[in-house]
Amino acid sequence: MAICKVFQKYCNENNIELKSGNFTLHYDTNIPRQTGLSGSSAIVSAALNCLLDFYNVRHLIKVEVRPNLILSAEKELGIVAGLQDRVAQVYGGLVYMDFSKEHMDKLGHGIYTPMDTSLLPPLHLIYAENPSDSGKVHSNVRKRWLDGEEFIISSMKEVANLALEGRSALLEENYTKFAELINRNFDLRRLMFGDDALGSMNIDMVTVARKVGAASKFTGSGGAVVVYCPEGPSQVKLLEDACKEAGFIIQPVEISQLQRVQEL
Repeated sequence: MAICKVFQKYCNENNIELKSGNFTLHYDTNIPRQTGLSGSSAIVSAALNCLLDFYNVRHLIKVEVRPNLILSAEKELGIVAGLQDRVAQVYGGLVYMDFSKEHMDKLGHGIYTPMDTSLLPPLHLIYAENPSDSGKVHSNVRKRWLDGEEFIISSMKEVANLALEGRSALLEENYTKFAELINRNFDLRRLMFGDDALGSMNIDMVTVARKVGAASKFTGSGGAVVVYCPEGPSQVKLLEDACKEAGFIIQPVEISQLQRVQEL
């Protein structure tokens, strides 16, 4: 209902005429709940795709704008989030995202650059089937940012810079550097949020991976982690055994390709 409201409002404001006619909208999902895998925004994103095709207006709503519409729908429901997951779902594949203030103020969205998915090394996903401890829901990091705390601001800037360095590492096929950046991402998050906010189960998933020498970080705000095993299949086997012993589920990551390349 929220995305229908946002969609209609956007079309009205931008003089996009919608045909008459009724539809029924329903959904199912196989994304594990409460695992930081953007399950709610995936449903909204899928619903938006249905609306774009049903009303035949896909060519009238720029692909760069669609993540904003998805985020607006979630805000209608009181969900606090950012654009990253929505961009990934709209574009598919591997995307470099630049959310610099200059672009956001001028364009209303970031600059999104699709990259060749073959640049990525094999990755794995770890999550808990029944997440009982995903950390405290509320954190004071946002307030500290708004209050201008230097440590939070400088740490956030470093996190953003990790993306730029990660892009360079992938283009150069420097996977040693790539692993270092993955670990640094989690270390910065842990310093900013603290262990109580992150939750012991989330920290355990990262620890399990690191114990076998793999690099790992959260997929989102917590609930699952993405892992890179730089030493290859033998290290993956060690990771699988460690996850089984710890009671975690591990799966290889399959990167989705762009569904509508012509739009880009």
